[in-house]
Amino acid sequence: MLVRGTCGGVLMGLANLVPGISGGTMLLATGIYRSFVEAVADASRLRFRARSVVVLAVVGGAALLSVVLLAGVMKELVETRRWIMYSLFIGLTLGGVPLVWREARPIRASFLGGTGAGFLLMALLAMSSATGAQDGGFLMLVLAGVAGASAMILPGISGAYLLLILGQYERILGAVRDAKNGAKALDFGAVSDTFGVIVPVGIGVVVGIAVVSNLVRALLHSFQQQTLGVLMGLLCGSVLGLYPFADTFRTNRRVAIAAALVFAGYMTTRLIDRFGASADAD
Repeated sequence: MLVRGTCGGVLMGLANLVPGISGGTMLLATGIYRSFVEAVADASRLRFRARSVVVLAVVGGAALLSVVLLAGVMKELVETRRWIMYSLFIGLTLGGVPLVWREARPIRASFLGGTGAGFLLMALLAMSSATGAQDGGFLMLVLAGVAGASAMILPGISGAYLLLILGQYERILGAVRDAKNGAKALDFGAVSDTFGVIVPVGIGVVVGIAVVSNLVRALLHSFQQQTLGVLMGLLCGSVLGLYPFADTFRTNRRVAIAAALVFAGYMTTRLIDRFGASADAD
């Protein structure tokens, strides 16, 4: 549990920094997803069982550490190497498809209907991304926090991708980077300057986790096929917001590199899944 929880937490934190990757998918791949959802739902209802507290501490701590340490790096890569990173993101995202498919078996018509609905929703979000909001006030940042929190719970939904659509991705990662640098320099004024972004996002994360975890728990118990179908559609549809990406196909060499990165991303998620299955067997 500790090994899987730590690995899942680190990958979930990285997923929240990367547009296209779902933190929930990473938890599912490492075999810790259901335990995490149950733990979060218990905590939101003030039921602090020992197992739930351990799961939350391990997964949450590992995720927070990876976000703090790597936010600046990921922001820089997305800004300067967008076509390379998005190729990799697409592969990582598609690698989650077999995970949700496996959870849904045996497949029924209700699953396929949910898949169509989820895919349509992501298509609409992708079309709106070209005119997405920029900056925004307190409520927009709270909404961004809720979006990020949803990715911690829902396999197939990328919180970072939703932040891109909302126009808050680079803004939030920049605030995390500035807060980390200010803390390292013991410049508490610089740290406090980031509170205008970090505090409302934090409020949204807490509210989003509490609401989404209990909602997913209830839906998976009562409408499992439909719920997993929607998650599958969201997962497949999230690729629409990453492709086509700027300047990727100017040369045949870039086509080959992009294809290789998509494949590498796909295999990475599949290897994570295999690790999770092996850990469960052990």
